[in-house]
Amino acid sequence: MADQIELFSPELDLGDPIGAVPPTADGLALAQRLPSGLRLGTSSWTFPGWAGFVYRQRASEQMLAQQGLKHYAQHPLMRSVGLDRTFYRPASESEFRKWALSVPEDFRFLVKAHAALTTPADLVPSIPGAATQVLRYLDADYATQRVVEPAVAGLGARLGIILFQFPPLGVRHTHDPAQFADALSLFLGRLPKGPQYAVELRNRELLNPRYSDALALNGATHCFNVHPKMPDVLEQARILGEHAWREKRVAIRWMLHPTHVYEAARARYFPFDRLVDPDLRSRLSIVELMSRMVARDHELIVIANNKAEGSAPLSLKALAEEFVRQSEEEETDL
Repeated sequence: MADQIELFSPELDLGDPIGAVPPTADGLALAQRLPSGLRLGTSSWTFPGWAGFVYRQRASEQMLAQQGLKHYAQHPLMRSVGLDRTFYRPASESEFRKWALSVPEDFRFLVKAHAALTTPADLVPSIPGAATQVLRYLDADYATQRVVEPAVAGLGARLGIILFQFPPLGVRHTHDPAQFADALSLFLGRLPKGPQYAVELRNRELLNPRYSDALALNGATHCFNVHPKMPDVLEQARILGEHAWREKRVAIRWMLHPTHVYEAARARYFPFDRLVDPDLRSRLSIVELMSRMVARDHELIVIANNKAEGSAPLSLKALAEEFVRQSEEEETDL
C-alpha cells in the first residue's frame, strides 16, 4: 500500500481518536491544479481500511459514521461525498444539518433519494427492509416531504445534487421506454424548483431521446455511471446528446468494476485499502467526459465507490492525476 499513498503524510496523532492525515506538498499541488468547479468524492466515508491515507488512525465504522466526516473533508481531494445511507432511509433535517456543519462551505453533497421512490412494487425484495416500508414509486409528494425539503433546509448551499437512482428494471417497465420517460417527466415536473435533480439508470434500453427530453424539460440531468449493466460513459453521452446535461451541475458515479457483481467486488476488495483491479479503460473515459464538461463550464461532482477498483480515495487520486496530466499536455501543445 505504501507506493499508493504518497499523496499523504503517514504521521499519527495518538491523542485523536480518528484524525485526518495531513496532506503533503504534492497532494496539495495536485488538488490545486483541478478546476474549482470539479468536486471529487466517495460513496460514504465510513471505511476503517482508509486509515493511513484518509484517516490518521483506524476507527470503527460506527465511530467514522458519527465523527469521520469532518476528517474526511480535510482531505485535499475530497470536496464532495455521496450520501448513500439516504437511499435506504430518509434523513431528517437535523441529520442533514449535522453533516453540513462538518464540512467547509465549498463542499457539496450528492444526496441519494430514498429507494422507495424508484423501485416498482414488483421489485420490492431489492430494497433492504422493504417489507416494513410503504413503497412510493414516483410519488412526488413523498419525495418533496421526505427527501427534498429536509435536504434543502438542512444542507443549504452545501446541497449539490439530489439523485434518483433506479435499480435494474424488468421488461414490464422497459418494454415501452417512452412510457417510462413520460412517467419520469411527470414526476420530476412536480418536484420543488431550485435543487438540481439527477437520474441514474441501470437499463441501457431506457437511454433515448425521450428520456433526454424528460430531463431537459424539467431542469434535471443524467447521472453518468460506470456499471456493468450500462454502456461506457462516453457512449451514454453520445446516445443522449447534450440535451441530457443542459443544466450546469452534473454528476458522474464510478460504481463497480466491469468484471464483478457487487458482492463479489466487496469480498475481493475489502478492506478497501489498495487498488486491486485498476480499470484504466473506465478511468480514461471518465477523464475524457470530465474534460468535456469542464470545457463547457459545468459544475461537476465525481463520486467513486470502493467497488470500482478496490479503494475509492485511491481511484480518485489516480483520476485526478490523469486529468491533470492530460490538461497540462493540452496546454503544452497549444
